[in-house]
Amino acid sequence: MTTTATTESCPKKSRGRPKVFDRDAALDKAMTLFWQHGYEATSMAHLVEATGAKAPTLYAEFTNKEGLFRAVLDRYIAEFASRNEAELLCPEKNVIQALADYFSAVAHCFTSKDTPSGCFIICTSSALAASNDDIANTIKERHAQQALAIRQFLDLHQNRGEIPDNCCLQTLTEYLCCILQGMSVSARDGASYEDLMKITATTLRLWPDLIK
Repeated sequence: MTTTATTESCPKKSRGRPKVFDRDAALDKAMTLFWQHGYEATSMAHLVEATGAKAPTLYAEFTNKEGLFRAVLDRYIAEFASRNEAELLCPEKNVIQALADYFSAVAHCFTSKDTPSGCFIICTSSALAASNDDIANTIKERHAQQALAIRQFLDLHQNRGEIPDNCCLQTLTEYLCCILQGMSVSARDGASYEDLMKITATTLRLWPDLIK
């Protein structure tokens, strides 16, 4: 009797597709870490763990921690700061409405449950070592951009006649920036959105005296 040997084919284990690096998701996770702990206290090891990416992937994409932070800062500006400033610079609004909407948007950002409290830039810079000149200068440039947006807002409404010509806009700009920084510190200390809006209400009540 002739028997025919049959060979059973064993299915090969198929390798899973390599995980695709999600740059935006990694930036969001890195942002949370920087926002919560600051630049100095956040290491690349922490960032690797938080993002779930391999260290070589992060280095290839961002070069180093400083490069990753700069990319995170750009994302923060695009996702939060620019959106808030759009409320301020909306040409259809009068000066009080624009200021109220801007402060409300900022207060929401500072107290949101979806992100750490306070301002990302202020929180990351608060414990920055003096040796990090490049990062410090980057953060100072961003602060200058915020001040510039407020100054543009004030210029716009002064040209419309809503702010007297003799009002010192530079002093008023510095004052509003200080209020915003104080709101960030208060939010970090546990202030709620309603608490920050009380600060906004006080600022708006003082507005007639501020523009004299």
